[in-house]
Amino acid sequence: MAKITNKDLNQMILRNNAARLTFNYESLQTIGLMRAIAPALGKIYEGDQEGLKRAMHRHLIFCDSHAFGNAFILGISTAMEETTAEDEKESITALKTGLMGPLAALGDSLVKFVFVPIFGSIGAALAFNGNILGPILMFVLYNIINWGGRIYGVKIGYFKGLDFIEKNNETNILARITSMANVVGLMVIGSLIATTVKVSSPLKIVAGENTIVLQEMIDSVMPNLLAFLLTVFVYKWLKKTEGKHTAATIIFLLIATVVATYFGIL
Repeated sequence: MAKITNKDLNQMILRNNAARLTFNYESLQTIGLMRAIAPALGKIYEGDQEGLKRAMHRHLIFCDSHAFGNAFILGISTAMEETTAEDEKESITALKTGLMGPLAALGDSLVKFVFVPIFGSIGAALAFNGNILGPILMFVLYNIINWGGRIYGVKIGYFKGLDFIEKNNETNILARITSMANVVGLMVIGSLIATTVKVSSPLKIVAGENTIVLQEMIDSVMPNLLAFLLTVFVYKWLKKTEGKHTAATIIFLLIATVVATYFGIL
């Protein structure tokens, strides 16, 4: 059996980036992940065609996780294929099944609720000031994390994965990181709403000699109240429709904003 090298791991990393090209609603990313690990299996089972067949069938069992989770699973699966005896190979499937859910939750929490809002807010802040570096910086920062997770996920999974699993069983670190990421993400999104969503009204109410500025009255109740109400409305609407009309909602908001501004409502 040939030893897995960094070149083999790098090939796995590149193939993992194409895992979703074979996405389907029966096995999701399974075929793509099997293709990613196939060269390593070929090297591990070199000269053992029956063993290679069994391994490939083993990795065609359903598996789907976040991109970072897939990378870690590929790495640790390769390490187990390389080190376990034939009568212990079924533990690989059990480990993959046990990891894909928690790692999917962790990846979604970190990427969607932490990194994307943070990098998006940095890029948006620059873009609002007319700086073209805004979207470019967001793209660069996101892909540092994106590629870093995919690259080091495979390598950490291969070299340190089994030790990590043992520590996780003792400390439940995956659940703790996921929980912390959710809290941080909600704080970031809340701050982003307060600083980025701008809704105000120029309407004034004249009562005799007194003039009441509607926006000042609203701000005395709660600053950014209109922005908050708009955000809640859009959130509830998208949740109710399960995100099916996201593009239509954006277009509606653009048109409504133009009309309301034209008539002096906003």
